[in-house]
Amino acid sequence: MDEVKVFCPATIANVSCGFDVLGVALDSVGDEMVVRKIPKKGVFITKIEGQNLPLEAEKNVAGVAGFALLEKADYKGGFEIEINKKIKPGSGIGSSAASSTGAVWAMNHLLGNPFSKTDLVTFAMEGERLASDVAHADNVAPALFGNFTLVRSYTPLDIVPIKAPEELFATVIHPQIEIKTSDSRRILKTTLTMQTAIKQWGNLGGLIAGLLQNDYELIGRSLEDHIVEPIRSILIPGFDRVKKASLDAGALGAGISGSGPSIFALSRGRQNAEKVARAMKKVYETIGVEHDVHVSKINHEGVRII
Repeated sequence: MDEVKVFCPATIANVSCGFDVLGVALDSVGDEMVVRKIPKKGVFITKIEGQNLPLEAEKNVAGVAGFALLEKADYKGGFEIEINKKIKPGSGIGSSAASSTGAVWAMNHLLGNPFSKTDLVTFAMEGERLASDVAHADNVAPALFGNFTLVRSYTPLDIVPIKAPEELFATVIHPQIEIKTSDSRRILKTTLTMQTAIKQWGNLGGLIAGLLQNDYELIGRSLEDHIVEPIRSILIPGFDRVKKASLDAGALGAGISGSGPSIFALSRGRQNAEKVARAMKKVYETIGVEHDVHVSKINHEGVRII
């Protein structure tokens, strides 16, 4: 096989209480990429549709992640990449992660899968470094593994996949503004009180326990963020109103998706998730904010061939 076409899922990072260590993959929205082997050494991006992004591989997250893999691969040739970019950059649902993971997953597949998924995470993190100045894994890990993933450790890298309950659905609303991850990280505090840390640890542990036990009420109680949301939410128009509307409509919980501006909610069942979507839309229609809405089941596979 010399060519493959893949779906690269959008992701929700942090999931309220797991800043930089927790993420989940979505199934209904993502990029599409075509990757092919070529005799010429290197990584070459030949086409980008949907968004105005650089074709120069050194300036594109897919290219940078691809170079990281190629440097470690026993392969004398190279790769061409075509990207159909369906996730808007700066949307908060893992746009850079989708391109980075799609590139390295497809390249690895064409080489006969010499690298593990954890290896691929390390390569894709280099794309994240280009996008946000920080090589974080909370988007790329779920995009590659599917489901929820916990980054137990960065040094050494230790990824723990966590299967999502079958009835868990996500609703994401994206106000049509862009917040760069690098900018949203700069405003965060670098110290916190012990009391705040204890609250956050409790919620993270509670969320993981809720996922493992299929305890939807525990999942909902644990979707609280005492560290990032109070600061980043001021950058998102109507955040408090959208969150309240989501909870009033029956969501288990809601919060900021990644660095924002997207807002996510988790619900039990598609019907509830659709109801939450309507409530979110009503808020932004009332205050006059253009937006996109996605309702998605959890992606259990990660990047896949299409």
